[in-house]
Amino acid sequence: MTRKSLEELRDSSHLSGGNAAWIEAWYEDWLQDPSSVPDAWAKTFEELAEGADPGRAHLGVQEAFRELGKRPALPCDDTAYSERKEAAVVKLITAYRIRGHEAANLDPLGLPHHEPVPDLEPEFHGLDSADMDREFDTGALFAPDRMKLRDIIDLCQNVYSGSIGIEAIHITDTAKRRWLQERLETGGGAYAVNDEERVRILGLLTAAEGLEKYLHTRYVGQKRFSLEGGDSLISLLHETMIHSGANGVQEVVIGMAHRGRLNVLVNILGKSPAMLFDEFEGKRKHDDPLRSGDVKYHLGYASDMQTPGGPLHMALAFNPSHLEIVDPVVIGSARARQVRRQDDNHDEVMPILIHGDAAFAGQGVVMELFQMSETRGFGVGGTLHIGVNNQVGFTTSNPQDMRSTLYCT
Repeated sequence: MTRKSLEELRDSSHLSGGNAAWIEAWYEDWLQDPSSVPDAWAKTFEELAEGADPGRAHLGVQEAFRELGKRPALPCDDTAYSERKEAAVVKLITAYRIRGHEAANLDPLGLPHHEPVPDLEPEFHGLDSADMDREFDTGALFAPDRMKLRDIIDLCQNVYSGSIGIEAIHITDTAKRRWLQERLETGGGAYAVNDEERVRILGLLTAAEGLEKYLHTRYVGQKRFSLEGGDSLISLLHETMIHSGANGVQEVVIGMAHRGRLNVLVNILGKSPAMLFDEFEGKRKHDDPLRSGDVKYHLGYASDMQTPGGPLHMALAFNPSHLEIVDPVVIGSARARQVRRQDDNHDEVMPILIHGDAAFAGQGVVMELFQMSETRGFGVGGTLHIGVNNQVGFTTSNPQDMRSTLYCT
């Protein structure tokens, strides 16, 4: 179509068949009083009337409109509409990044009841079922440039609202945030685990559960701060050690309280079960009288683990009865080890702090530690914090009485 024909089509677009009833009403007014319509329309009606048959009223106009009716009406400009839809999809993706974790299925028992999150509904952003099979730009999402809306929603749900909740939008360092988002979104929420890894994880979980059952059977009635309900901590720690060693970490310093400590000692640090059982039965004596008050939950331990990157030294700090007070001790120990190794980049020593969910929220030393975590004198380059949630604080049984926030962190 030439530029001239486009201009002619534009200039006569008001004569399309879709406007016939409206133009005919004006024509009736023109027949009664030619001055009652705009001059441009009066001229148009005069030109149409010149070819009319005097014996047939409106014949010229009718024939003219039959021809005009064959013209397609110019389609409306839907650019603004499409842009609104594209913007709505971007808002939906952002909503999943911000609040998707609130809809994640984190509790195998299904105890907490979470209200629906309106921001995660397509309708909230002006999208409906008719849009599901339309393709949209994926924006900053680490995915193909264009995807169907239903596929975009599936990807976001799998990544941010599956059995693992992800909350990373608060990270102020753009490079770090994008680095994390890329690794989360590229796989579409599918965490591939091969058969060998499955068998290894199963073995770790079986060992963790087996130890707890044995202690419960053999030492009935003894307070043992079981890891039951948090068994996956063992597989998490084991994978952390393996990957840390493979990436150049030489030492790991661990701090934790009572719950699950015996399991970590045996199944991660490799402490002899016989030694542990002797402590349960009071058979092990210490020559140092200053250690006479220590119980099996206070003792530290150190050992080496073989990793793909070489041996990794692991040290579990001694722990007093006061929850979380060991945290700054662990960070100080990690900093001292970095100084000794001249590890100015903080790449070779990594601290790990394992918290109970109630203690994390309740002990002020945790927040004090965060406040000092990036200072020049005390920074260690980052700490891995693990919150073990057995849904029972030591002094309360109802999670609603424990804190005012969704998470203890």
